[in-house]
Amino acid sequence: QNQKTKEQIEDLLQNGKHKELRDRLCCRLTFGTAGLRSAMGAGFCYINDLTVIQSTQGIYKYLERCFSDFKQRGFVVGYDTRGQVTSNCSSKKLAKLTAAVLLAKDVPVYFFSTYVPTPFVPYAVQQLKAVAGVMITASHNRKEDNGYKVYWENGAQITAPHDKEIIKCIEECVEPWNGSWNENLVDTSPLRQDPLKKICDSYMEDLKKICYHRELNEQTNLKFVHTSFHGVGHDYVRAAFKAFGFRPPIPVPEQKDPDPDFSTVKCPNPEEGESVLELSLRLAEKENAKIVVATDPDADRLAVAEQQENGRWKVFTGNELAALFGWWMFSCWKENCSEDADVKNVYMLATTVSSKILRAIALKEGFHFEETLPGFKWIGSRVKDLLDNGKEVLFAFEESIGFMCGTSVLEKDGVSAAVVVAEIATYLEHNNLTLAQKLIEIYETYGYHISKTSYFLCYDPPTIKRIFEKLRNFDTPQCYPSFCGIYNILHVRDITTGYDSSQPNKKSVLPVSKSSQMITFTFQNGCVATLRTSGTEPKIKYYAEMCALPEQSDRTVLEEELQQLIEALIANFLEPDKNGLIWRSA
Repeated sequence: QNQKTKEQIEDLLQNGKHKELRDRLCCRLTFGTAGLRSAMGAGFCYINDLTVIQSTQGIYKYLERCFSDFKQRGFVVGYDTRGQVTSNCSSKKLAKLTAAVLLAKDVPVYFFSTYVPTPFVPYAVQQLKAVAGVMITASHNRKEDNGYKVYWENGAQITAPHDKEIIKCIEECVEPWNGSWNENLVDTSPLRQDPLKKICDSYMEDLKKICYHRELNEQTNLKFVHTSFHGVGHDYVRAAFKAFGFRPPIPVPEQKDPDPDFSTVKCPNPEEGESVLELSLRLAEKENAKIVVATDPDADRLAVAEQQENGRWKVFTGNELAALFGWWMFSCWKENCSEDADVKNVYMLATTVSSKILRAIALKEGFHFEETLPGFKWIGSRVKDLLDNGKEVLFAFEESIGFMCGTSVLEKDGVSAAVVVAEIATYLEHNNLTLAQKLIEIYETYGYHISKTSYFLCYDPPTIKRIFEKLRNFDTPQCYPSFCGIYNILHVRDITTGYDSSQPNKKSVLPVSKSSQMITFTFQNGCVATLRTSGTEPKIKYYAEMCALPEQSDRTVLEEELQQLIEALIANFLEPDKNGLIWRSA
């Protein structure tokens, strides 16, 4: 019933573009690391009115099977500010259709009356005791994309077996039901409630649990600039700063209001660093603000930059920020815990492609550190298990600037991370330290962890498969490489096949993930490197880290060795020229 997407298919048909028709119509969306995500437009592997209706019908069918009290407890729906004129597709419209499918089946729906940060949906699912929730967002992806993130009753993103079962249910009910197209149901149904005020108030109240230095925050002369990257973050980050006793951060005027074209940045991903932070850094210099915090368009991730003594800006990596957060959350716990608190009951988590700095802190301080597969859905589920077993989780992260401070939300959250960074910077400034200086202190105490993460673009899935299959059959069939250039490989772990040479039974401790490619190499020199495909974009990513002991403090030597190893990894294992890979633009 969407004329724009209907016309796209008719045009392809009339112009004889059969290959593109096959590409669009002969495969379905599947759940990746961030739910369903694709370009907006016509076709069953794209995000559009119909695929969202079909997905929601499948979810309805599955939830009806799983929860006898589904129609008492209800379902949460949120959305960001994305939109595309050419396919008459916007996040709000897709959210209305999601709600319509459920309201037409007499399910109560908590539908936010305006755009919200992604973490508000899992937070609302837990607070309102709903059975599940959906957030319509493509986070930091390019403007052409949109997505559909599903959260379970525990407030974490769905993992196996739910994802596979939902896909089965979607395939069983692809014909839209009566009422599924009625996007106006959201405005007329008595079963629809707006949870915005209740959830916003409750979230800000819960946030205060991780505020430890309100008096310093109220008195500080430090200034902060915030950019919301044309997305949802502006109002919510302001409210979070207020909850911590800060004056409001200075907004970047050109980027504070929603703009689905992301017109001032070449890509809306703050992880890209200084090139996309240009406007906020120039404003900070003008305003004499030393710290810039940037939330991505759906405000679940956070980038941070700090002006150094020489006037230059340091943009922190996700791994560097995690070192600061890990130190901070543990120090605050230690200062505020009761006398009988047991450090052995305390946990921090990270995804397996992230820095091992938390492991080093945990070893020295006595708390537990755990790893999960990449993707916050694995962290959220594991944290919930730990909490249910009486454990205390202080912090979790993934290197792609996703941070979870505290456990009010079992998802990465850029809003809470932004205000915690502001408090850390305020506390440090009070002690005549900068974030960058504290980071060096942390590395000198727990050992330098120097990492580099980047990617190649590859739009040809068979090439990606060939690269990884070659690594599994390197010199001889079913044999992984034992060297990479001059570097000796100690262990290989392949999450795609479940192999791990470091385990006595050669089986990986982390769950197998057949749908994505991921191989980790542990080198004799202490470096750990992982090659994997992105769950949301056409990328081959590489992650490499040198983990040194505290007494190995020559940073330059470590950096040089890491750089040489990465060059060997790219030349020997990825072979970009031979495989036609596109280098990430600087």
